[in-house]
Amino acid sequence: MATITVQQMVDSIGSERVSDWVEVTQTMIDQFAEATGDHQFIHVDPVRAAQTPFGGTIAHGFLSLSLMPMLAARTDTPAIEGVKMGVNYGGNKVRFMQPVRSGKRVRGRFKLLKFTERKPGVWEQVQEYSLEIEGEEKPALVAEWIALVYV
Repeated sequence: MATITVQQMVDSIGSERVSDWVEVTQTMIDQFAEATGDHQFIHVDPVRAAQTPFGGTIAHGFLSLSLMPMLAARTDTPAIEGVKMGVNYGGNKVRFMQPVRSGKRVRGRFKLLKFTERKPGVWEQVQEYSLEIEGEEKPALVAEWIALVYV
């Protein structure tokens, strides 16, 4: 994996990275329902969900959001030299634009909005995350996400 310096990361503000496509399967949705206790029928009951305007089961919104780290890892984003760890700090905004139907493929689009030093060795990274659905014009979600990077 390629590496860059902290300064090169700062200089890359505005850059975009796009992940590979990943299928959102019913098994993935069912496992998320088990992990979170959210068994609403629109996620886990294909027969009942087929009777809704969605026409079938859909992924949980929070499942779509939780794909962010996995999809980020599937981009060509270089590692920052000397990083000890990174942690989620929070989101400035998250908007669920449309549901992801079971069986659809999605990918993450990441735009670096900000990379600033909060205190020596701790950097704040703000990215725009869009979850695109293959063949759809509108994304499933758009989020502005903050991470802290320890160098």
